[in-house]
This record gives sequence, C-alpha cells and structure tokens, in this order.
Amino acid sequence: MTENDPKVVDNPEAGRFEVLVDGEVAGFAEYRRTTSAVAFTHTVIDPAFEGRGLGSVLARGALDATREAGSPVLPFCPFIRGYIQRHPDYLS
Repeated sequence: MTENDPKVVDNPEAGRFEVLVDGEVAGFAEYRRTTSAVAFTHTVIDPAFEGRGLGSVLARGALDATREAGSPVLPFCPFIRGYIQRHPDYLS
C-alpha cells in the first residue's frame, strides 16, 4: 500500500467510516452502532472522486472492520446492501 492508496478509517465521533485519498475525505458510510449491531444508513462518495471504485473500497473496509469487531451488520443503506449481495462472503 502506498501513501496515495485510499484508506478507510472509522470516525466514531461522526458516526461514519470515511475513505481518505491523499488525506482528504472522498466519501463516507454513516452508521449507528448499538450494543448488538452496526446499522449502515447512508453512503456518499464526493462527486470529485466518483468513478474510481472508492465506494467499493469504502464498503469493504467498513464491513471488514465491523466483522473484526464481531458486530453483526444491518445494511439499511442500499449501497452497502448491494455490496453484500455482490459479495456473499459478508453474509457469514
């Protein structure tokens, strides 16, 4: 991974995972965390960063982090739900 590669970080104060490109927020996946699950509610990629596959990078990073934390996912966001449907390994 190089310095220019996109990076997904959790920003719990804002209630979202962010995808950073060169340190700039290129998009985010909002969530609500409860004691029993993480509910993803909305995903946005800044129009200036569209067409680079950053939505998939963001979804994968957010879902991987949530899985590592041992939390079930509630995919209310259509983008996150569609990503899971295209990558069924996230169903287990």
